[in-house]
Amino acid sequence: MEEKKLDKKKHKDHENLAGEHPLGDKGQFILFIIFLAVWISDSFIFHYSDFISQYIPLFIRILIGAIILAFSAYLISASHKLLFDANSEEPMVVRKGAYGLVRHPIYLSSILLYLGLFCFTLSISTAIILIITLWFYHFIASYEEKLLLEKFGEAYHGYQSEVPMWLPWTK
Repeated sequence: MEEKKLDKKKHKDHENLAGEHPLGDKGQFILFIIFLAVWISDSFIFHYSDFISQYIPLFIRILIGAIILAFSAYLISASHKLLFDANSEEPMVVRKGAYGLVRHPIYLSSILLYLGLFCFTLSISTAIILIITLWFYHFIASYEEKLLLEKFGEAYHGYQSEVPMWLPWTK
């Protein structure tokens, strides 16, 4: 068991990765803290922009939010497993599983986490933070795609033309 942990490559050393945006991890953390602060303060304390929730029954909001959160958890788990447990002789573009549906399933799972929480309370101020977060994820994903193109060239370009960036049904 201990040997298996030692054999696994670190995230930054994984051959199938080309790099990350320098502000990616910090930006994601900061946006998550801001999102939670706004979501909690508006949805559970001050209620300054969650009036839309009075028009949709709580059980429907919880059901939809829970389904989205469950899919988010599945997507992150499956995506990480495919990417980091891959045993390939040489670096390659991962195209199976979730990576055959969208090019950024790990980022998509994070976005779905935000969306699931938003569904519970339908706070307008939280929706604004969600839109900013969507923009940020698109920004860092676009940056990382340039790195992937540099590393994998035509193989990644072909992948881009065949697999949509965010939504499976858009190609």
